[in-house]
Amino acid sequence: MEGRRRGAPGSDEDFSFVSPVVKYLLFFFNFIFWVISLVMVAIGVYARVVKHAEAALACLSVDPAMMLMVVGILMFIITFCGCVGSLRENICLLQTFCISLTVIFIIQLAAGILGFIFSDKARHKVTEMINNAIVHYRDDADLENLINFGQTEFGCCGGVTYTDWSQNIYFNCSQSNPSRERCSVPFSCCIPSRNQVVPNTMCGQGMQDMEYNEAGNHIHTNGCIDRMVDWIHNNLFILGGIALGLAIPQLVGMLLSQILINQINDQIKLQNYNLKHRSDPWS
Repeated sequence: MEGRRRGAPGSDEDFSFVSPVVKYLLFFFNFIFWVISLVMVAIGVYARVVKHAEAALACLSVDPAMMLMVVGILMFIITFCGCVGSLRENICLLQTFCISLTVIFIIQLAAGILGFIFSDKARHKVTEMINNAIVHYRDDADLENLINFGQTEFGCCGGVTYTDWSQNIYFNCSQSNPSRERCSVPFSCCIPSRNQVVPNTMCGQGMQDMEYNEAGNHIHTNGCIDRMVDWIHNNLFILGGIALGLAIPQLVGMLLSQILINQINDQIKLQNYNLKHRSDPWS
């Protein structure tokens, strides 16, 4: 707090309600996330300006690069208030920081509850996104690599089933399709052999023409939606730990800022008391 007044003559002039531990702990806490926010903005700008991944983003309702920049800028402003507010002992900035964290925490909590209540709608939305990604599979190398990684890791193929790949113009099963990949699926759908070192990129050839059981001997026939749901159910404790890990820094920031605000208010009261008694020693 700028221009801090000391106690009255005869009192302990070094006494202060403001704890240096709380003050600098809150500062370093905010400084770490302030740096992270700059990194997020830099990555968002790189992805948006350098990569030019419009084709990959066509399957998403929100541009992840723009979202990263918006979140990074918002985080930058909030942590800046926390850094400066703690160093300068500025109640206005600290209250802005604390209220912002509280609002964000409530929004996240509400989003989690609404996502659980409307899980069917969320599943339908994810299905739409995966189907759109299938349509744009060959349009962008990053999107193609992302889908291949997901199908390989989850052991799945398509959104609901492997025939979803007929939505892509290259894998479409219509007789008029001149593509050499007609009625095929990406190699990431294939079940790898035990001794396979280099993936066979042609292993999905003609798989959509086969019956479900026959195709199941060569590729993963289950869709990625069901696999993702199963993965979520099997890793609820891990996901809960991640959610808790995201919530704890916010709760710590709110707690430290509120403690510091209370200490600054106590210090102001002490200064006003000392000032009053210095000017009127008989009161």
